[in-house]
Amino acid sequence: MSATLGALIKQLEPDWTMEAFEALGDVALESSNPWNNAGTGHSALCELNYTPMRPDGSIDIASAVKVNEQFQVTRQFWAHLVGQGLIPDPESFLSPVPHMSFVWGDDNVDYLRKRYEALKDHPLFSGLEYTEDPKVIHSWAPLLMPGRSKSQPVAATRIAAGTDVNFGALTQDLFDYLTRKDVRLNLDSRVVKVKRDRDGLWRLTIRRQVGRSLHVVRARFVFVGAGGGALRLLQKSGIDEAKGYGGFPVSGRFLRTDDPTLVAEHHAKVYGKAAVGSPPMSVPHLDTRVVAGESSLMFGPYAGFSPKFLKTGSWFDLFSSIRPGNLIPMLAAFKDNLDLSWYLITQVLASRRTKFKALREFVPHADPRDWYQITAGQRVQVIKKDPKKGGILQFGTEVVAAADGSIAGLLGASPGASTAVPIMLTVLERCFPDRLEEWRPRISAMIPSYGGLISETPGKAKTVMTKTAKVLRINR
Repeated sequence: MSATLGALIKQLEPDWTMEAFEALGDVALESSNPWNNAGTGHSALCELNYTPMRPDGSIDIASAVKVNEQFQVTRQFWAHLVGQGLIPDPESFLSPVPHMSFVWGDDNVDYLRKRYEALKDHPLFSGLEYTEDPKVIHSWAPLLMPGRSKSQPVAATRIAAGTDVNFGALTQDLFDYLTRKDVRLNLDSRVVKVKRDRDGLWRLTIRRQVGRSLHVVRARFVFVGAGGGALRLLQKSGIDEAKGYGGFPVSGRFLRTDDPTLVAEHHAKVYGKAAVGSPPMSVPHLDTRVVAGESSLMFGPYAGFSPKFLKTGSWFDLFSSIRPGNLIPMLAAFKDNLDLSWYLITQVLASRRTKFKALREFVPHADPRDWYQITAGQRVQVIKKDPKKGGILQFGTEVVAAADGSIAGLLGASPGASTAVPIMLTVLERCFPDRLEEWRPRISAMIPSYGGLISETPGKAKTVMTKTAKVLRINR
């Protein structure tokens, strides 16, 4: 997120002075690290939680269209950077990987059929295929079918235009571009204090991790893109807009295999359907991951719990984030999400055998000896005030900005980096409203769909998506 915002600002205001502060020894070692996330280019091509069934049995596609539109904006900006030679070959961070949905059981097959009918004619979902034929599914994803009962109803959708994104490599590429443009990147530098001076400038106290020395920088504008660490820094800033926000940390685990035989038999991101009553984070998926040119498979996620807000954080992160202003929202959100708490408890206590059983629902012939467990990144879900309930748990991202636009930060997780560009454009709109009209032509040159929706005009959608895919070398 910070790298994306920096790249946008550098394109709009090349003479502005910028510095970035990273607490660790390099960028993208936390949530953006490729093994700390699923790497899905989230565009609702396969994620079933974006298309809920209404009480009347019809399918609501509004969220799916929204997240796909957002990802198209992100892809346009990537294409601009690649086309201008500002970041290297897109193959360094982007791999074409088909996106699939796969379900079994009569009710789920009926749901997926209705979902396909609702999406197939939408311009953002062109190329979506549907089948209930086990032979076709086997040709799409050979690991899914062997060992499955022939009487079991199954269905799948597939779209070839899906992607696997190495957000760690992309972050490195963006910061390489920024540092070439005189943006100073300070590694091993943790922001420990954020305070506003009387003249309106922000004073940041930075602690060097090596030597433990302190130094101070002052800035007219601050963006807090610290992942799970953003909440505490926004709280330290003292802005009224951050009051009432809390965070609920959830860790993730995956089963991974690097076995070349298995990897060669599966080239797709296959998302299933979460069990009834399970939270969105529990949607099972079997993913092809491409990192540094090497392919692996990941299955999960299995949720875990830690009070840390970052993998490299403190065991006291959750407790130290509690304030008088967010205590009631946090208690209210906890009360209304006891099912989530129970889900996390069962996940934490689940044995390896139980976890492997979930994989075998996807891959019936899976052998435990071929898979090992990895711990993915920490996610901090947003808790915010609610006038009716007192507080709600929000599965999404939230921009928190001071009224005068001098400081902003991002809370939350999903859908995360796939929507980085539209989210950072929101930051620019909220924090620099007086410059927006001046910037608009330049933003539109980078992102042709800016200010509108490409799906409103099928011809425009096809043109923009085809051009973007060509630059990024994605088959469409």
